[in-house]
Amino acid sequence: MGLRFTRRQRLSKAREYQAAYAARCAGQAGPLRVYGRRNATSPAVARLGLAVGRRCGGAVVRNRIKRMVREAFRLEQGSIPAGLDVVVSVAPHRGLSLGEYRAMLLRGVGQAWERVQRRE
Repeated sequence: MGLRFTRRQRLSKAREYQAAYAARCAGQAGPLRVYGRRNATSPAVARLGLAVGRRCGGAVVRNRIKRMVREAFRLEQGSIPAGLDVVVSVAPHRGLSLGEYRAMLLRGVGQAWERVQRRE
């Protein structure tokens, strides 16, 4: 599938976010809290949703964080289980490098995935 981040890989509806939160399968890695849920509608691809609040900073800072997390997801999508909906909630923090976001995302997704598997 190549390293793309397509519209199919995005969570866009509020009910998709709410379902991920309600599943209560989360992992924490630094300022990233990663919620995971198995996706029945699109099992061939992992999907990403972002929640970056105003406490993280102004619009420029929030958009930079979102770009970095999306890029980390795009680069690490081969390591993320297919069929997993991932919602990343970001706490206020200083700016980090792409490598740090990649490592934290993988750690958080790994913890969330373990909890998803335990619930099945």
